[in-house]
Amino acid sequence: MGRVAHFEIHASDPAGIMPFYEQLFAWKFTPFPGPWDYWFIETPPAEGPTITGGLIKRQGSAPVDGAAVNASVISVEVAFIRVAVERVPELGGRVVVPVKAIPEVGWLAYIKDPDGNLVGLIQNDAEAR
Repeated sequence: MGRVAHFEIHASDPAGIMPFYEQLFAWKFTPFPGPWDYWFIETPPAEGPTITGGLIKRQGSAPVDGAAVNASVISVEVAFIRVAVERVPELGGRVVVPVKAIPEVGWLAYIKDPDGNLVGLIQNDAEAR
């Protein structure tokens, strides 16, 4: 109980944002056979339980730069955080908090996807200082 079972990303243009996540994290998107625009997100397999997600058309207004974060932030594990951070601008996103050490845990950065959604990147590294 209490395990996160699913996440959702809300986007102004879901189809337009898919390439960002496909190329940065190797996620796969499958249309949901329902009455609205919704895609299942399959994350790459890993050791242990994996988590699935969904991509849906944003309801209401887009995130506003400079405003407080008013949603949960997902953090995605990456093998090489500095490589991932370098790719973000190439894919239309931007880095909002550069790579920093979390001592004895790893490396963390925050990015925004091309639609302004905040996403954490984390590289596990017990030697981080």
